Amino acid sequence: MTIRSRKHHKVSHLAALIAAALPAVAFAQTEAAGGELNLPEMVVTSKAEAPYKANRSANTKLTQPLLDTPKTIQVIKKEVLREQGAGSLMEALRNTPGITMQLGENGNTSAGDTFMMRGFSTQNSTFVDGVRDLGAVSRDVFNLEQVEVVKGAAGSDIGRGASSGYINLISKLPTLTNETFGTVGYGTADKSNLTADINRQLGDNSALRLNLMRRAGDVDGRDYVDNSSYGVAPAIAFGLDTATRVYVYSQHVRQDNTPDGGIPTIGMQGFYNANAALNAGGKVDTENYYGAKGDSERIDGDMFSVKFEHDFNDALTLRNLSRWGRSNNDRTLTGTNALATNASANPADWTVARSRQVVDQENQILANQTSLNAAFDTFGLRNELAAGLELMSEKQTNRGYATTAQTINGVAYAAVPVTPADLYNPNAHDALGDPYKTGVNTDGETKTAALYVFDTLHLNEQWLLNGGVRFEHFRTETDSAALASGALVPRSAYESGDLTSWNAGVVFKPLENGSIYLSYANSMTPPGSGNFNLAATSATSSSNEQVGLDPQETEHVELGTKWNLLDERLALTLAAYRTENANQVSYDSFTATYFQEGKTRVDGVELGVVGQLSNFWQVSAGIAHMETKQIDQFSTSAENSGVRWSPDLTATLWTSYSLGDLTLGGGARYVSEQDRVITAGANLATQNMPSIPSYWVADAMVAYRVNDNVNLRVNLYNLFDEDYIESLNNSGARARLGAPRSAMFTTELSF
Repeated sequence: MTIRSRKHHKVSHLAALIAAALPAVAFAQTEAAGGELNLPEMVVTSKAEAPYKANRSANTKLTQPLLDTPKTIQVIKKEVLREQGAGSLMEALRNTPGITMQLGENGNTSAGDTFMMRGFSTQNSTFVDGVRDLGAVSRDVFNLEQVEVVKGAAGSDIGRGASSGYINLISKLPTLTNETFGTVGYGTADKSNLTADINRQLGDNSALRLNLMRRAGDVDGRDYVDNSSYGVAPAIAFGLDTATRVYVYSQHVRQDNTPDGGIPTIGMQGFYNANAALNAGGKVDTENYYGAKGDSERIDGDMFSVKFEHDFNDALTLRNLSRWGRSNNDRTLTGTNALATNASANPADWTVARSRQVVDQENQILANQTSLNAAFDTFGLRNELAAGLELMSEKQTNRGYATTAQTINGVAYAAVPVTPADLYNPNAHDALGDPYKTGVNTDGETKTAALYVFDTLHLNEQWLLNGGVRFEHFRTETDSAALASGALVPRSAYESGDLTSWNAGVVFKPLENGSIYLSYANSMTPPGSGNFNLAATSATSSSNEQVGLDPQETEHVELGTKWNLLDERLALTLAAYRTENANQVSYDSFTATYFQEGKTRVDGVELGVVGQLSNFWQVSAGIAHMETKQIDQFSTSAENSGVRWSPDLTATLWTSYSLGDLTLGGGARYVSEQDRVITAGANLATQNMPSIPSYWVADAMVAYRVNDNVNLRVNLYNLFDEDYIESLNNSGARARLGAPRSAMFTTELSF
């Protein structure tokens, strides 16, 4: 098997014919009398949204405009993603502060979108149109209308595990228009992109939409690492502009990548090793690839949805959404571990140990959501209510692999050869052994039935009360096998219970275009809710897997204000919050038991601005400051320490200005130092890579509209070629660097 690399391949020219017509037609009735033209009075009842700014969430559980919703919500619209040339969800999330990426545990590398938000792991709180999205996958944005980031405990919104919020991806659906938009792009590292968004009206009330994506190319700054993916997302709608509407849509994505385990951190700022000779070693070449033949990552994702909507009248709407989804991730990756001098003072003789990691995971989800939105008066007070029933089955299968010599059920397996790599000159053509299946598999399933109700009560024009509650019954079952004395021993465990999550808020509107609010919300995280993996005893479980433990509970208090300025074209938000996660688990080695006393507290302030500064000037920016602290931990070394990968300050900015047919844009993002070592009193001089240094990254964009059908755009990323660590593994041994300076030239076609 050869290593897949596109460093020297010839890229075929991409071509696309796309049609988009975006005419705006205004109608006015006129009368002429006595040679004069009499125009009727025109009343403006709504204003068009600014290109970057959204006025409402697409989530029907949120009954009010964003201005009057008492929580921090950022909507990242497709217009922003288009200007930035963003292709993945992780690139889209760079537009919101408070989110950091993760690399993985020690010798392992995380698969798919892995990130933290406001001090808590959030990758299991990703949703598509309000339905949980499972799987170790890297999500593309080609079929998204917008990305909604909801921050703060949100158990009443989405159920279990929403400690710091959730990400809701809004799919593109058919409309009664005939338009097509497409992009053809080519960039550094031989990257090529092709997308198409085709919408066709089929009849008076029906339409078809088709979104397509093809991406291929190498990774800037890395040898032998490449990515290839394509996606197809068809959708059809009936009954548009009528009281009863039906949408049938699906999405199918295939990825074939060369996974990247990063590079050793030797020579980097903060590197430390007990072997003094290694501390004098220099950095490795940032392009070095420590993988081998057979490294691959293949991801399949399929999703089928049917959505029904019926308006009984202007104040009452019934909706039902049914979905089946499945994803598979089959990955073999070579990671790096311990360094060795091999008793030589010559760095040319130094090596780094390697590991062979396998992710073989399948996820399935079957969901049905029925919801009702209603507006009505009670004792002369206006109510806007959202209520619903959610039924869901989520399944995950993980298959175990190993490389060590052992006997399983009487069959002897030899150790898989995994030779070390030359530290400074690795050979990507090394043939390493493939891990073998052990039969140590885990099958987990969570079934959920939930009822929720949200209501906004308008006391008068200035005061609103907002509240909601969710009652959820869940049952998590795990069937697994474990090795004991060379034999596979089947095990099973289950956990079931009831969760109650709620939120409450009061909103004061000093002016029509502003609000001040105070809100409270909670969320519950029962054992096994993140990975469907349960164990009956502490001897075979980690702290978040043992059955019989109480759910962790997160409480969130937020005080904020929101304003629509500049004729409602610019949104300004400011919020201060405290989030506290209780019932965290510690292990007492003397009694071999777990107990729940620990807490994590996050205090923060976040400022955001999005919209238009003028008719030609767009902006989207945010800055967040937070302080994390662990409280009442069993380990005294952890008491009052912070939380890993939780920078004190993050900031993001994107802006563009139009000069006729020419548009200039750019932005920057900042992440302050991220601690890896959080042990109180630890001597950081003797800790390997105790933190990720802070960094700034700047991007730029230039676009020129040739005519109504053709727009040319150039995106420059990491404009000043900043050398920075994007993510670090938990031991500090491996790092993944941010991409160096790169560029993408894109032709946008519409007619």
